[in-house]
Amino acid sequence: MSNAAVTMSPELLTGETIAEPSPNTRLDDLFDDSGKPEEYGLALSGGGIRATLFHLGAILRINEMGHLREIERIASVSGGAIGAGLLARVWDRLEWDGGRATNLKTVYQPLVMRLAGLPLDIPIVLLGLIPFVSPARLLAWVLDLLFFRGLTLQDLPKQGDGPRFIFNASDLATGTLFRFSQPYMGTYLVGLVEKPTVKVAVAVAASAAFPPLVSPLTLDVDPDKVLDVPGARLHHRRDLRSRFALVDGGAYDNLALEPITGPCHQYLVSDAGGNITIAPPSPRWWSWTLQVLRTLDIAVSQDRALRRSALFLTKSDHPFALWRTLTDPSASKVRTPFAVDPGWPEYLSTRSTRLWPFAMDDRKWLVNWGYVTADVMLRTWIWKDADPPLALPFKDATFENPPPKAVDVAFDSERQA
Repeated sequence: MSNAAVTMSPELLTGETIAEPSPNTRLDDLFDDSGKPEEYGLALSGGGIRATLFHLGAILRINEMGHLREIERIASVSGGAIGAGLLARVWDRLEWDGGRATNLKTVYQPLVMRLAGLPLDIPIVLLGLIPFVSPARLLAWVLDLLFFRGLTLQDLPKQGDGPRFIFNASDLATGTLFRFSQPYMGTYLVGLVEKPTVKVAVAVAASAAFPPLVSPLTLDVDPDKVLDVPGARLHHRRDLRSRFALVDGGAYDNLALEPITGPCHQYLVSDAGGNITIAPPSPRWWSWTLQVLRTLDIAVSQDRALRRSALFLTKSDHPFALWRTLTDPSASKVRTPFAVDPGWPEYLSTRSTRLWPFAMDDRKWLVNWGYVTADVMLRTWIWKDADPPLALPFKDATFENPPPKAVDVAFDSERQA
């Protein structure tokens, strides 16, 4: 592609709704020369390290079913971006037997379990109090040092060699989705950069830059390399093309659904979002920081609900499987072969979303929970002939007994959605 404006039919950019592809998604056609539709898209939601662990379990089950290699697009946000980034890190090391990666548990699982034991957020936030020190950049530096080792977006699988990994952030200036991927990065309102060389650690940190403590991640770009694409009505603004202030992608789309909506035929959605805990009025609400964080939780919760509901609008054309931390696997149409006490959905949906060490038991339970909930939903709606699983990833972390403690959460009318 050249740096000249790209022409495209106006019809491509009309009819934007929550149930239809966003303008940014429709621009994928500019970077796709295969001419073939994509079959499976996997969306990995936000939710901090809780999400990273939960998604690991789902990915293990998809691989066990023999379909991991069939997934053509993996979109992610925040904690999901961490998990997707680690999967991208090991993708070229996977050894395949048909659709199964025989060494997935040995090369991928240890990275996730190790990260879930690191104390990241407090040191990063405290060091970020130093003038001119960016907490988001510190997070990117740590992730790159310990896990990604200089991996860039151009090191990710090319079209036909593996899934397209898409890391989502939110652009503060325009209020739109900013995507990082191997073919391009950017936002459709300002323009796109073709074949970006940004480090994967930076893309992941931008996606996980939770406001106001870790955000924003400032990304400087050569404005002359930002392509003028259809719909880029702000491309003339050189200031917007030169620097992007990015925050957690969950502010825009916490389910990471937009990049798979439209290009893919069938949607696989792993939702590690939790229920909102009950928080009675108290003097703590005089703290503006706590009020802002609570308000963000409410807004994100409602956005998730709306996006989940929108999946049903296109279900006839786009079959989907959605599993959540609140999914009750013993109540689904296809039952789990494992005994599950009814207290587990609420317990696991309220585990911390911080980048802080998880107790080993909680780590194992969350991985197993993603495995179990993904299994029942995928066998119900997508791969109906798949055999049930024989054993949990962590055999010593079962669900037959009640969870360690009860939690007080708000009622979720969509628990079984």
